[in-house]
Amino acid sequence: MLEKGENRLIVMYKKSKPYSDYLLFGILLALLPVLVEIGILKYSYLTIIASILIYAIVALGLNLLLGYSGLISLGTAGFMGMGTYLAAYFTADLNLPFELSLLISVAVPMVIGVLTGLVSLRIEGFYLAIATLAISEIFRKVFVEFEVVTNGFSGKKAGYPVLLGFIELGRNSSFILIVVLLVAVMMIAHNIINSYTGRAFQTMRGSEAAAQAMGVNIYKYRLLSFAIAVGYSALGGVLYMHFVKYTYPNAWILTLSLNILAVIVIGGMRSIPGTILGSFVVFGIPDLVLKRLPIIREFDGMAYIFNGVLIIIVILFYPTGLIHIKNDIKKAFLKFKKRKENYSEQGSIEG
Repeated sequence: MLEKGENRLIVMYKKSKPYSDYLLFGILLALLPVLVEIGILKYSYLTIIASILIYAIVALGLNLLLGYSGLISLGTAGFMGMGTYLAAYFTADLNLPFELSLLISVAVPMVIGVLTGLVSLRIEGFYLAIATLAISEIFRKVFVEFEVVTNGFSGKKAGYPVLLGFIELGRNSSFILIVVLLVAVMMIAHNIINSYTGRAFQTMRGSEAAAQAMGVNIYKYRLLSFAIAVGYSALGGVLYMHFVKYTYPNAWILTLSLNILAVIVIGGMRSIPGTILGSFVVFGIPDLVLKRLPIIREFDGMAYIFNGVLIIIVILFYPTGLIHIKNDIKKAFLKFKKRKENYSEQGSIEG
């Protein structure tokens, strides 16, 4: 009986540990605005880090779609752009409360995401990727032509969020809001992965025939996976709109979709921490590290060239994701520790 109780406690600890890790991660990020206020961190750094976190939210949705469900999409940028324009229209033009605008700006793309999922019922693989890319390009054309709402190439502006109708957020408090929502979606993703839905996604990814034999409704979970992925993209778009405070059509192109795809490949498929790490590598290293180096910063675009080389190196040595580097570090540490113990034993014997 005691052993069963101990095992139950161990299982409960393992389930709760990711939440404590996510909360600790969020607390550390929330301290960054304090470093800005006391002059240790520059405002420009905070803006870059906020962008990394926003793209990480979007990439988490794509990781659930591609990594767990096995469905690919190149329309991520289009859905993210839709989130920005809807958020700006509802808050700046219609003066709706931020909370209501957030719900509608996420719900509308999710409905379209379900319709996109219907396409996946007939085609898959590269054909599905091309179909979602076409949908994204349709959105971008709408952003250009539907000037009554989007202002066309002039772009659209919005302000920082106003919570509950009277709490006006600034740059620092908006950053904290991004951190809070990032931690929330990480927990939601963790729950989805470890629920029946997550197991259905993974079974469907492995073999649709086996999934159907086990009673998994392929049609239902394909539509659900697209809805979740699009919801994450739209949420990232809303946060982008209310932090950067500006959106324009050419920001939501194929390159962005490919970069977000690169995030989950580089960080690690089916890994929540890996997605955050991948977002830092793709969107953070060029601006936070490479552009600060003496020689590289003197040439425009050189930072992105070096970052491309770095990404290639990462893929060559860690094809399953950079998140697995921790295993190599652990092995190297244990090897060093063992070698040190051997030297100590030899020294004591000789003495």
